[in-house]
Amino acid sequence: MHGAFADGSGWRRVYDDLIARGYRVTIVQNPLTSLADDVAATRRALDRQDGPAVLVGHSWGGTVITEAGVHPKVSALVYVSALSPDAGQTTAQLYKGYTTPPEFVIDTHADGFGFIRAENFRAGFAADASPADAAFLRDSQVPINMAAFGTVLKHAAWRAKPSWAVIATHDRAFDPRMLHDMARRIGAKVTQVPASHAVFMTQPKVVADVIDDAARQVSAAST
Repeated sequence: MHGAFADGSGWRRVYDDLIARGYRVTIVQNPLTSLADDVAATRRALDRQDGPAVLVGHSWGGTVITEAGVHPKVSALVYVSALSPDAGQTTAQLYKGYTTPPEFVIDTHADGFGFIRAENFRAGFAADASPADAAFLRDSQVPINMAAFGTVLKHAAWRAKPSWAVIATHDRAFDPRMLHDMARRIGAKVTQVPASHAVFMTQPKVVADVIDDAARQVSAAST
């Protein structure tokens, strides 16, 4: 599932790759109006699955899979340059002690919804995307209710479910120390890739390979 400031369309290449490998893939369209709304959207998608599922989240989507991943159909979690709070913690608290790169600038409107500043978008979100792809992502932004970052999580699925993490080494949305520290805390199997925050679009094979690895490993463990 996608993170803030985006929708599921950027995952088309990952989708195509996994479909070709024989997987059933569902792209969750998070409304980004609240954590509860995004979790509800995820649970609706999981309820429609006909077997065990690998739950994948990018950026803010990591918070969503952390809360929603306690669903009984979820066998594994994949964090793609993603946030992974603990139960009893807010997403905003994860940022304490870290410095977000200056390229990533959020403009919050009077209604509380935030967008990435247009002139900073490519540098902060999709520096390795083509100009056309970066422009599409910029102009199709889905704003997030910034209050969602202050919501306390009730569950931390990574405490009970095996986790994988894709870390984009050129990600300018997070302090790189933050990504590594989160992955270490949750005990994730880490794959590093030279990519921007838009790693799901610019390195789809790497992301698909990690999802495939997670699926194969949990399937083997269950037999």
